[in-house]
Amino acid sequence: MTTILDGKQTSNALMADLQTEVTALKARGIVPSLAVVLVGDDPASAIYVRNKQRRADQLGIHSILRTLPKTATQAEVLAVVEELNRDATIDGILVQLPLPEQVDPDAVIAAIDPDKDVDGFHAYNVGRLWENNPGVVASTPFGIMALLKHYGITVAGKRAVIIGRSNIVGRPMAALLLNADATVTVTHSKTPDLFAVTREADILVVAIGRAQFVTAEAVKPGAVVIDVGMDRNAAGKLVGDVDFDSVVKVASAITPVPGGVGPMTIAALMIQTVELAKRHHHG
Repeated sequence: MTTILDGKQTSNALMADLQTEVTALKARGIVPSLAVVLVGDDPASAIYVRNKQRRADQLGIHSILRTLPKTATQAEVLAVVEELNRDATIDGILVQLPLPEQVDPDAVIAAIDPDKDVDGFHAYNVGRLWENNPGVVASTPFGIMALLKHYGITVAGKRAVIIGRSNIVGRPMAALLLNADATVTVTHSKTPDLFAVTREADILVVAIGRAQFVTAEAVKPGAVVIDVGMDRNAAGKLVGDVDFDSVVKVASAITPVPGGVGPMTIAALMIQTVELAKRHHHG
């Protein structure tokens, strides 16, 4: 029988443990704090930010939101980042992507203090990850690894295939799986005979941004399938990059959409905010 990897349930379990940790830190006068910078009025970004802040508030993590209009200049965004870098009460800084076209995301990410880079996108933190000496790690891959661990899914010695090579998911996911002793292949739009490669995967991570792209024919029987996608099908229904109804019949375990990877991403962000707070206060 196929195991449904329930990210919502797993996230709640992890957050219960984290709540205890936050309470203990507060008893010592340490209040973990997260600053989110939102530029523009993208509806999806607003929802993501609201969900992150709601979870932080539930845990007792202090969260602040700095908003700038979509007309904000790069200099204005960088000024806010620099102000948060200097603020000793802030443990983690997150600049919500995407940014308006006049703002260079690479420049903004590079401006964040690596010791407050809770998203793990700064080149310093990316380098540490690839050296197998990670500090902060991109939240979605971190959350996926936590989900696999929660369900007792062994990574070491497995053949892992990732569809997608973004800096947000594909590349850091590859590093984490490699660090956990998997044999990793990263595929993308230029990969010839893509599904011949995916059919070799014991663990298949799909982050391509195309609704229901992966069907049962692309999956090795018994594989663990992680669907990072968040798409709308022709009927407007929220679906993933994986055709759940067909793949669930061949996979040994699979994440649903919604309720799979999404809640784990927010959980990872909260866990790493608390870790940064402990690091900053040497505790």
